[in-house]
Amino acid sequence: MQRREDHAGRSEHLIVIPEHLLYEDREQPPVSPTMRAVTTFSADRGRQPVIPEYITVHLGSPGSNAENVTVPFLDYIKNVACSEVYPSWPESALTANIIAQVSLALNRIYTEWYRSQGYPFDITNSTAYDQYFVYERGIFEDISELCDRFFTRYVAHAGQIEPLFAEYCDGANTTCKGLSQWGTVALARKDYTPERILQYYYGRDVEIREAEVAESVPDSFPGELSVGADSTAVATLQNRLNRVAIAFPAIPFILPANGEYGTSTANAVRVFQNVFRLRETGVVDRTTWYRIQYIYTAIKKLAELGSEGEYPQTDEWNGRVLQVGSRGNEVLRLEYYLGYISAKLGTNVIPTPGITGVYDNAARASVTAFQNYYGLSPTGVVNEQTWNAIVQTYYTLGGGEGEPERDYPGVLIRRGSRGADVLYVQERLNAAAASDPAIPMIAEDGVFGPATERAVRAFQRAYGLVIDGIVGPATWGKLNEVNQTSL
Repeated sequence: MQRREDHAGRSEHLIVIPEHLLYEDREQPPVSPTMRAVTTFSADRGRQPVIPEYITVHLGSPGSNAENVTVPFLDYIKNVACSEVYPSWPESALTANIIAQVSLALNRIYTEWYRSQGYPFDITNSTAYDQYFVYERGIFEDISELCDRFFTRYVAHAGQIEPLFAEYCDGANTTCKGLSQWGTVALARKDYTPERILQYYYGRDVEIREAEVAESVPDSFPGELSVGADSTAVATLQNRLNRVAIAFPAIPFILPANGEYGTSTANAVRVFQNVFRLRETGVVDRTTWYRIQYIYTAIKKLAELGSEGEYPQTDEWNGRVLQVGSRGNEVLRLEYYLGYISAKLGTNVIPTPGITGVYDNAARASVTAFQNYYGLSPTGVVNEQTWNAIVQTYYTLGGGEGEPERDYPGVLIRRGSRGADVLYVQERLNAAAASDPAIPMIAEDGVFGPATERAVRAFQRAYGLVIDGIVGPATWGKLNEVNQTSL
């Protein structure tokens, strides 16, 4: 027997078989501030979910001064299942509930939701945040046997990596967007299988997967990252920063996100650190890594039922249809590839989309023009056929081997300009700076600010042009000439 505080803050004794949660009102989640709504090239396929041998549970709400207990993961699932459902329920209903409970717990572990915020635990026992757990409670034999069979199973949406945050409620006293616990009983009595029950509540595309059991789940921090690093961890960093940059436009995109930690990555890290009030070093230490992880998870809603989803970052089709309103790393990659194709074929053939990570009307116009040009159905929507055609065209035209030379766009590029033309100028300036230390390296973010203007002036000074900080026909032509010479 143990003494602790109940949901109302009163002191109580824990007995071997406590009052069942389904007799009580489930806690209501607190109202949290909404993040400002405003990505991703590499072989970064994301971490794979695993079942840890142990899980650390906080016996209270996240910020409360409550005890942390570390228990075997299997024992944790048995405890939650016995606290949340009844052993007299049909087996299909029990199995569906257990798999949902495993999924919710694995989501917390996979996203490092609490640990990325500095908490020393994986999950809480507060039903306002997670799921019910009563330390040292009794376990029902029937439920225990089912947990032995299914504690490695979880659900995820097709094509997505992360375990689903499988939100659920009792369906009687409280309702939610996810699974209804009592509703699973009614469905099981209609001979629904566990998979069909889960699809009924979470969507037809959810699938039951099996995770491997590991002795422990090491934290994702790969060690300090700085200029010169070259690894899949850098690719992961770049992909996360690019997705954060869609929501926080002050942070420059890293294009391409190829796993090489160069000056553009260091600059993006530095701006991130400034935005989130960390020490501005341009180096990713443990604090910066986990702040990026937390913001990335929050923006993509990976720790919520309505997750944007985490997909493998490759050139392979991941099953996600892109259309107006879509956002994310896949959209950023699409825009980057279309921008390259446009530069090769001409903007009169394929209009250049903005590089924003948001599928807007400009992106749709570019996609529609591409589809028309290559004999595809001009829907303005990117399905598997269109995606594969764009990727193939990008590489056929020399993608991955450097930005192709562009003709002068016909307008002055100056302080305040934004978009693909600015990005092109910045890339050309940095290429020139690589062989001329008098020209400063700058962020390749598509925004013509003071740093870009200084670099333009330095370039103009080095090559005998009028020093006005504005890119007109003469400066544009010299940028192309110098870079072509250096190839």
